[in-house]
Amino acid sequence: MIEFDIGEEFKAQVMTNHFEKAAAQVLALTNQHPESEIGLQVTDNAVLQQFNLQYMRIDAPTDVLSFPVPFENPDTGRPYLGDILISYPMAVQQAETSGHTPEEELTLLFVHGILHLLGYDHSTPEEKEVMWSIQDKILNSLEIKARPAE
Repeated sequence: MIEFDIGEEFKAQVMTNHFEKAAAQVLALTNQHPESEIGLQVTDNAVLQQFNLQYMRIDAPTDVLSFPVPFENPDTGRPYLGDILISYPMAVQQAETSGHTPEEELTLLFVHGILHLLGYDHSTPEEKEVMWSIQDKILNSLEIKARPAE
């Protein structure tokens, strides 16, 4: 289950059904509880830049940030994996540059964010190989052509 927080200025462009499908695929392919909960905020560059500076010490906007806060939701009894923030303007720009749709880019970023919530990273070549391999399997299963920039 996803708790959505879509910025008012992006609500008309962001359809949420593909996020549910993507989350289900990630959870299934990584052997996670199928009813795990995730928070997703789709917002603007300024918000991502603020969080990027505060938590990563990088004073620049970014496309996606993940904040793992694993616990059991006391209201539902389901695992809560954490929160993902995506910059809609950055997603649109990257989609245009890469030649695919904003929806595909949003799905890519969301999948990438969930993998970070689950502890995957790409700081080293070895970690990147593992994470990209899993990410590719998930994106292929969703018939998404978008891939992260190298």
